[in-house]
Amino acid sequence: MKHALSTAAFALSLFASPLTQAQALNLPLQLDYALINKLVSNSLYKGAGNTAELWQDGQKCSSLKLANLKIDGKDQQIRLENDVLVQFGTKLGGQCIPILNWQGVLETLQQPVLNADHTVLSLPVTQAIAYDQQGHQVNINKLQDLLKSVVEPKLAGLSIDLNRVHKDMERNVNLWLPKPEAAELSQMLNSLTFTSAAANDQGIAVQLGLDAPIQHAAQAPSAALNPNEQQQWQAIWQNWEGLLNKAIKGMGQDQQSQALQATLSNVLQASRTAFQAGLTGQDTGGKDPVRDFFSQSWEKLTPQLKQLSKQMPGLDGFNYLGILAATDVLYELENKVAPLGITLTSDGLRKLARLLIAGKQQQIQARQ
Repeated sequence: MKHALSTAAFALSLFASPLTQAQALNLPLQLDYALINKLVSNSLYKGAGNTAELWQDGQKCSSLKLANLKIDGKDQQIRLENDVLVQFGTKLGGQCIPILNWQGVLETLQQPVLNADHTVLSLPVTQAIAYDQQGHQVNINKLQDLLKSVVEPKLAGLSIDLNRVHKDMERNVNLWLPKPEAAELSQMLNSLTFTSAAANDQGIAVQLGLDAPIQHAAQAPSAALNPNEQQQWQAIWQNWEGLLNKAIKGMGQDQQSQALQATLSNVLQASRTAFQAGLTGQDTGGKDPVRDFFSQSWEKLTPQLKQLSKQMPGLDGFNYLGILAATDVLYELENKVAPLGITLTSDGLRKLARLLIAGKQQQIQARQ
């Protein structure tokens, strides 16, 4: 989620014209269950065999573990299904004597809820039912007490906190933008909230709210970069390109990853030509090379990224969600181009290049 929010907000600032006013804007994000599953697993399932040991007594004779997490939707809530392994025992003569070993299934229904200031999305448990291995509901008092006091709080403690991502966002902004633009974007990030969150059959549909910019009267298009600006841009772009190439080469070696590697490499290569044409104002027969590049590249990448994200271990899949969601946000912003002045175009790229060049120069001056 952090990647989704920071990338979307950063791109919003870079492609916007100078601003003085703001309007409330809601942007849709879809958090698929396959990726929520990975987030939950990475947070809780850290034991051997992807188990979550949520409780152990002081004598290490009694414990409760969860395994085989499944997540889907039910009755407009999130349903978590876990295998439960419970052992109750006591220590006699230095050895643990088992009193009860029980295995079954715990089903919890959890409702996405926003806190009072709409900055934290939590998942409180609304219902928890334990079943034996034959599918019959069980009512073992000691087991029910343990589930109520230990398991439910752990599952209900899962949350997404926008307050925690502000510092990371601002750090990225300060790394690239000149101080006036960075300060303006920081103010916009402080307005970031969840306006709504609802579970559906595919995942959690989230509306992300922020005070979006309203541009001044239309400005004259930016001139093509001069030779000195092109040289400075190339230094910035080569740094980015190196990092992207390293990330692409570091992907997995399975067939699906290799297919995505090839697509990403082709996209990166195409970006050089498209960006150079946009920055230098080359005549491309009336079509905008930058807009065409973004549109065509995303059409190629979306199916592969979404499929690959479901196979990634740990938080890697959730980070891919950030890329997907952020780009979906940009597409949503494109639908509101008139009030926002956002342009995924050659003109927008030239403005972006000059902002980044100015930011880089400020960093150099600050170090001198």
